[in-house]
Amino acid sequence: MADWSLPREDLSRREREGFRPPPHERARSPAARIRAPLRRFADLQFGSIWRDLAALLPRVQGTLADVGCGAQPFRDLIQPGVRYIAVDIAEAETQFGYRADDTRYFQGNVLPLQDREADAVLCTETLEHVLEPEPFLRELARVLADHGRLILTVPFAARWHFVPHDYWRYTPSGLKHLLARAGFRDVLIYARGGALAVAGYKVLGYVLLLLAGHGRRGFVTAPWRLLGVCLLPVAVLAALLGNLGLMYPGTAEDTLGYTVLAHKASAP
Repeated sequence: MADWSLPREDLSRREREGFRPPPHERARSPAARIRAPLRRFADLQFGSIWRDLAALLPRVQGTLADVGCGAQPFRDLIQPGVRYIAVDIAEAETQFGYRADDTRYFQGNVLPLQDREADAVLCTETLEHVLEPEPFLRELARVLADHGRLILTVPFAARWHFVPHDYWRYTPSGLKHLLARAGFRDVLIYARGGALAVAGYKVLGYVLLLLAGHGRRGFVTAPWRLLGVCLLPVAVLAALLGNLGLMYPGTAEDTLGYTVLAHKASAP
């Protein structure tokens, strides 16, 4: 039998990425409140999501279900009178490193929420980790009240992360199709940054990879780390330009990700 292999790594066998950024956190302590804006400045993906949700979440009323909540980093954007329900999979800790005591953890395909229990559903950077997206989106529609609002974010230019539990990258065309099939209407899709933000994100990601040893172990990491230290001024410039690219995105064909708004369709 002919050997069809190529002289490089077979990524279908990869179980973990070479570098994994630290988990997000909720800004509760004074130290965390200092780290939060720095994280948003340097982590362009997270910062772009925060910019959009800071404009959207204060408008939410009633009950909000945060599905795929992780460390609940956006909870403090919600008004005090809103009933907040955190929801995540039982494997969130082992697969993604997140665990919070006030979260409803579940196994299987059915969310631990009643029909029409939520007036709004927040689902940030979760859909790419769902192997079967359409049944999951139907579950989001099920737990929404009639005419309830879905707030969804997905990455586009993001690196392969939480390997191997990262399955998809979505385009606006694909998102609109999936949401319509799942029972949503009035779908609005917004890009988060343009080519400049993406370029800044890629440069930052490479410098962080170098600082982590370029995915290597032992003494061989030293030259890579040294190179990363030498490139720190480049990383700061990339962060500045990337944030500029969030404010002035230009065209939307190349973007960090998408923020999606949709209403639950009325029952026939």
